[in-house]
Amino acid sequence: MPHPQSPLSRRAMLRHCGTGVGMLGLSSILQAETQREQRGKNPLAPRAPHFPARAKHVIFLFMNGGPSHVDTFDPKPALKTHEGKQGKRGKFMPSPFTFDKYGESGIEMCELYPHLSRNADDLCVIRSMHTTTPNHEPGLLMMNSGHQQPIRPCLGSWLTYGLGSENQNLPGFVVLCPGKPVVGPALWNNSFLPGIYQGTHINNSKIDPSNVIGHLRNNYLTPGSQRSVLDLMQKLNRRHQNVRKEDQALEARIQSLEIAYRMQSEAQQAFDVSRESKETLEMYGDGEFSNGCLIARRLVERGVRMVQLYYGSGQPWDAHGDIMDHKRDAGKSDQGIGALITDLKARGLLDETLIVWGGEFGRTPGAQGAKGRDHHNTGFTVWLAGGGAKGGYIHGATDEVGEIAVEKRMSVHDLHATILHLMGIDHEELTYRYSGRDFRLTDVHGIVTEDLIA
Repeated sequence: MPHPQSPLSRRAMLRHCGTGVGMLGLSSILQAETQREQRGKNPLAPRAPHFPARAKHVIFLFMNGGPSHVDTFDPKPALKTHEGKQGKRGKFMPSPFTFDKYGESGIEMCELYPHLSRNADDLCVIRSMHTTTPNHEPGLLMMNSGHQQPIRPCLGSWLTYGLGSENQNLPGFVVLCPGKPVVGPALWNNSFLPGIYQGTHINNSKIDPSNVIGHLRNNYLTPGSQRSVLDLMQKLNRRHQNVRKEDQALEARIQSLEIAYRMQSEAQQAFDVSRESKETLEMYGDGEFSNGCLIARRLVERGVRMVQLYYGSGQPWDAHGDIMDHKRDAGKSDQGIGALITDLKARGLLDETLIVWGGEFGRTPGAQGAKGRDHHNTGFTVWLAGGGAKGGYIHGATDEVGEIAVEKRMSVHDLHATILHLMGIDHEELTYRYSGRDFRLTDVHGIVTEDLIA
């Protein structure tokens, strides 16, 4: 009578099944299984990229609402020539702001960025962006997750899933936003990726370093007592998990409890900007966005993989009524952005930190009403700095009035593929199996734009 055999695990079954050519496919499956097991043990542990990376961290400065390309980084003097003529969407309206060339590269920028203009030679300006729709909700989702319908994992979740974090005492992905953009938490959601990869939202309007993350501190137990309580909880959680090995929510809970315990000390230090010198504080200036830029530097300096900083709550760049509102919004963000680039460079961190600036789309070259501009998705601007991006470089172009991207067109998927590439990730290989198929950030799209890589 044959001896009864214990059931094979998925990995054991794969090892014992198939030979020859079939093993070529099985090897990749086994590798994926091994990686998943390793992630389960410590999901935020640093992991090697697919190839040598140019950048280690990403800071995404998100101008929610949609800044106008023709009033910031894509000058269109032809709008003056065609003023009042009917375009595809409204009568052409020239920019009320003047443009000039800056740096040795001669990159043209509007007058609203006196601080940033000093860093012109660090900027890689992409003037040929386009996206699928001119509406806020799908535009925001597309720019953050590569899909215009809710809900898919966002860029920060994919990055921490693929690379982990260099600091186990802080979240791998931090979102700074004073309130919520129009879509809200869907923009930093992990979706079907394990919960540990969701962005940690911090309301940076009034940060109290002692309580930067709600319900993090325990004012009733000593650290030793907390550790004892946590050890007991984790022992029970692990016992529960032993019979529910595929329960990702339980694994995420286990990991989040550990991170929360370790964060109590380090989070306070990371968000306490009073530890900075007087000169540094003056360089960044006042205001919640400037403060957010400084915190972003402090976080990547401590190994956080990605920081996303939203300009404000809701959609402040949505200049339907008066494009002169851009003067207010650029004025509140210019000094902090310029200081961030300068500070990272001085600390030797710019080369390994990729800064991304942009919104969900641009704004129409034609007027809406008397002085405003409507949403515009067929041509707009995003810029990069540091992290292997080519400085002092302009990529692509829109037509003479800024309506359509016509040269070296870049989709959002192309942008995501390029960001992942700079981080050492092959966007076609970073996948997660869910609902019967392998998903990726770029879906079935995306081409790495080699031209803008230094």
